[in-house]
Amino acid sequence: METPQLAHWYVDSRCTNCDVARQLAPDLIREVDGRAEVVRQPRDEAEVRQLHAAAYACHTRSIRHTHHRLDPDLDPFPLPLDTDLWLCGHNSPHTAAANSYLLRRPSGTLMMIDTPRWSTALAARYEALGAVTDVLLTHRDHVAHGRRYADRFGARLWIHEGDLDAAPDADRVLRGTDPAEIGEGVIAYPLPGHTRGSVLYVADERYCFAGDSFYWSRTTGDLEVADSVTWYSIVELGASLARTAAGGLRFEWVLPGHGDRKRLPAQEMSERLRQLAERTRRLQPRPVDFTAIRW
Repeated sequence: METPQLAHWYVDSRCTNCDVARQLAPDLIREVDGRAEVVRQPRDEAEVRQLHAAAYACHTRSIRHTHHRLDPDLDPFPLPLDTDLWLCGHNSPHTAAANSYLLRRPSGTLMMIDTPRWSTALAARYEALGAVTDVLLTHRDHVAHGRRYADRFGARLWIHEGDLDAAPDADRVLRGTDPAEIGEGVIAYPLPGHTRGSVLYVADERYCFAGDSFYWSRTTGDLEVADSVTWYSIVELGASLARTAAGGLRFEWVLPGHGDRKRLPAQEMSERLRQLAERTRRLQPRPVDFTAIRW
């Protein structure tokens, strides 16, 4: 018989089907009729922790328990993903629930890629890992809280000129389409398509922070583009991916704003990116349809 603390989890009606919870508790939360649902109750404390991670990441705070509040001691964020990589969690409703990340550099300083929801308590938690020197925005959809976090950290705020109107107070502006080194081992690859100013940030030929340009789909088991949610040009995105793949882009981790994360050997990831570029170049513009995304 299940004890009360291990039962009665549910997802309330505010769910926007953003997929974040399913990334963190894939065996417990699934997509049902176009929204997230708890498909079974946790069986042990490890699964209770998964549900807490999903709940603390959820931008609408829709993952709830009928008998008690969330346990703050089970808030896992920032959540380690790799030796020098963390998932920020606490996704913001002002970035459509985008994931954000912290990356440690060899000097011991950190970069934040896109931003979680804003609070002084969260900012203190992130900067406890080290001094944050840069806040890297992947594109206009994720600018919310960027200035506030940058000011709190005393960090530089980065964006591409194509999306500069969304963050006109940025401290550093990327220009053109050529790759640019913006820090030790960190290269910015402008990738117009999802928006005019979309950017990939690639660190150490290991981590690729993809914004909304592409993601790992659990449905297809491959890299995918959200062609049904493209604000600038799917044709331009295909050309950008082809140019970047041909340039020999290498990474092991794909770390998107929306969609799942995945780690593969760099050679395999490069081949999958090349194939994605070929598939994307065959796509045609279509009306925006959030329900068509294959998470």
